Amino acid sequence: MKLYYSPGACSLSPHIALLEAGLPYELVKVDLRAKKLENGDDYLKVNPKGQVPALGLDSGEIVTEGPVIVQMIADQAAGKNLAPARDSSDRYKLLEWLNFITSELHKNFGPLFAPTLADDAKAFFKDRVMGKFGYLDGALHGRDYLMGKQFTVADGYLFTILTWADRMKFDLSAMPNLLAYKARVAARPKVQEALTREALTREGLAQAK
Repeated sequence: MKLYYSPGACSLSPHIALLEAGLPYELVKVDLRAKKLENGDDYLKVNPKGQVPALGLDSGEIVTEGPVIVQMIADQAAGKNLAPARDSSDRYKLLEWLNFITSELHKNFGPLFAPTLADDAKAFFKDRVMGKFGYLDGALHGRDYLMGKQFTVADGYLFTILTWADRMKFDLSAMPNLLAYKARVAARPKVQEALTREALTREGLAQAK
């Protein structure tokens, strides 16, 4: 498999999933502004959406959209318990978390990276995200991970969003459950490996988009 990624972007989520799953993969870096691969090829020929992540399968098929990709990865390594069994009630709970992260957090973060957006508009979106983080802080009370004791692909996705909060200097000091959760996920060896492979030092995280 090939994971098309940009350092620190939402493609960090399936990168973490691949490492946690123990599946073989190749990293292919994408310049999102130029829509080019490192070898100069046109990324739009790979993924006409022009976004990451995209996962190239051995069959030649390209799969896009992070929440779909991470479920596919989890299902290919069922023994790692990165997602509950298909059609189980817990699987639908995982889907609920993935949809919450992608629609309520990810999409509200997007405008904050826009250099031309007015400060008052950015403040609006930041307030919206902070409200969602407040909900998560309450939901994580007494839990190690979003689904309870078991790390899942939803945790890799939420951790990715929380690295963006660091870059945007969100003050989460009043949310102890969320901060403890972030530290717990960050301490996982495969999460650290993903950060290292993407060269995401503290400075890199601050600069990546």
